[in-house]
Amino acid sequence: MPDFVHVTYGQTGASQKQDAMGMRAMQARAYAERGSQYLLVKAPPASGKSRALMFIGLDKLEHQAIRKVIVAVPERSIGASFRSTKLTEHGFFRDWAVDDEWNLCTAGGDAGKVGRFQAFMESDAEVLICTHATLRFAYDKIGAEPFANCLLAVDEFHHASADADSRLGEVVRGLMADGRSHIVAMTGSYFRGDSIPVLRPEDEERFTRVSYTYYEQLNGYMHLKSLGIGYHFYRGRYLDAINEILDPDKKTIIHIPSVNAAESTKEKYEEVDRILDHLGDVVQTDPVTGLHHVLHKSGKVLKVADLVEDDEKTRNRVMETLRNIEGRDDVDIIIALGMAKEGFDWIYCEHALTVGYRGSLTEIIQIIGRATRDCPGKSHAQFTNLIAEPDASADNVAEAVNNMLKAIAASLLMEQVLAPNFKFKTRATDDNIDGGAKIVDIDYANSETTVAIKGFAEPSTPRVRQILQSDLVDLTASVMQDERVLRAAMNPEEIPPEVVTAVYVPKVIETKYPDLSPQEVEEVRQHVVANAAFKASSSGGLPELNDNLIKLANKFINVKDLDIDLIDSVNPFQLAYEIMSKSVDADVLKRIHGAITARRIQMTEEEAVALWPRIKSFSETHGREPSLTAQNPMERRLAEALEWIRAKKREHLRTQQPG
Repeated sequence: MPDFVHVTYGQTGASQKQDAMGMRAMQARAYAERGSQYLLVKAPPASGKSRALMFIGLDKLEHQAIRKVIVAVPERSIGASFRSTKLTEHGFFRDWAVDDEWNLCTAGGDAGKVGRFQAFMESDAEVLICTHATLRFAYDKIGAEPFANCLLAVDEFHHASADADSRLGEVVRGLMADGRSHIVAMTGSYFRGDSIPVLRPEDEERFTRVSYTYYEQLNGYMHLKSLGIGYHFYRGRYLDAINEILDPDKKTIIHIPSVNAAESTKEKYEEVDRILDHLGDVVQTDPVTGLHHVLHKSGKVLKVADLVEDDEKTRNRVMETLRNIEGRDDVDIIIALGMAKEGFDWIYCEHALTVGYRGSLTEIIQIIGRATRDCPGKSHAQFTNLIAEPDASADNVAEAVNNMLKAIAASLLMEQVLAPNFKFKTRATDDNIDGGAKIVDIDYANSETTVAIKGFAEPSTPRVRQILQSDLVDLTASVMQDERVLRAAMNPEEIPPEVVTAVYVPKVIETKYPDLSPQEVEEVRQHVVANAAFKASSSGGLPELNDNLIKLANKFINVKDLDIDLIDSVNPFQLAYEIMSKSVDADVLKRIHGAITARRIQMTEEEAVALWPRIKSFSETHGREPSLTAQNPMERRLAEALEWIRAKKREHLRTQQPG
């Protein structure tokens, strides 16, 4: 199957090699910062974050006077990643041990486990595993006091946010305000794609940050050679189109659409049955494993796990089977609805097939991570998004998908991006029994892309609607001319960008419209920030000031500002078409990283010219260019100068082109 994106890797084996204490590359990098009270680990799935936490947690128990380690995961199935592990066999000084009594990631309601959590805090036991929900309920009951001199490890930390209504964020903020706890935050997608940061700027600055990119991880694999990403469009119903993509010979996770999604038939069990029919004839459902045995026309019996089933007893049996997979032939295909996305380990998975456009970049990166584990016999991993053909021109669709590709590429480099949140209006006949028009997540109006930050709500009052319709351009200009905003633009290293968007912009709005309620101010603020950041290139007014606002948001990358064309062709597919990309190999991914970095580099022409001889000398001495991710600050600065020079060269070439 042709891929929308195809990335190849070096297979150096570096990311999988262990040091004398049994640590892989990412784990050693995180362990080096084990003395930090607050540690943020940003690393992709399969890089070993769970074991990195074990190393750090045991060091804190043994050498840093920490009494307990509490590990919180978003859902019960992920708790298995933190089960007891023999670390001494590989050279570490102590094993990671979790008593069954203190593993709260078992069947049953989270609220009922608060008593056991409280008993743990009063016991001599050292390690507890629980869900985010159990942690929140327990914190509500016991407060910050019992957490003193304890380590809280939060897995999939992007579930927290700086929003005042985020209960997980409230726990983290409360413990940091108390100041006596240690926190390790771990995530493979430290971005939300919406207007709300994961941490408040003042809180994030207190964290020591360790980053390890997808590219570093995948380039260091032994077996996995390439990653493909495809966007495939169909007409009719997805259940008729999925057979064109679903390859029974590939170990596959299929995520069917939510019952609220446009693609859904609203009958999720029937959808599972139709997919099983595509695969063959159901011979039996194994009473021990809970897996369906499906006889394919090739004669092979496929083992299919159904995680859509609501019966808790049946689903728990299937989950237990998946937790205890030992070989490649134990499971062939998993069909899921909301499960098996983040933190789910099935190393043999080769293909993540997702039905329906995913507007959440975080979700896309997490789903891609299901297929990017390294294991013998797996040379290619693939993510495929099957989407109803939109009621828009192929050019507009290609532009939208190209922007999403750029967002994914930037995210694989652990860059924070403001993801394009498009909406396609599907054709009236697609996936729709009554023939009425439906909206899935990409929309075009008058042949022009409508861009918005995920999380926007419709204006709640006529006053807000009137401001957005008639005053938005003038209000954006007022923001960009505000003395505080201009001062921040001149001192980006001193004034965090979040201060501009969260503090300065609302002040301008409140001054200009004193009659607005706090909720109305927030609605207007979101649109002003989006208008300034996303429409800089097409607004026609105040381009330099708008560029300054983009530079201020230097924790995020606006993908529309990356001048990269990755669309190669639009080819016939099923009854609609698919979008093909140019080959994105290691060099192209490196250039994307350079283009992103170049937008943030603070450098003068004089410094770049002065550093050029050093750049040439470095390349001749080491046989390679200086790296943007080097630990040595001088090498990083040389790499930044090189990217700055290249960006200026590209800019010069564009100005020389006719027309």
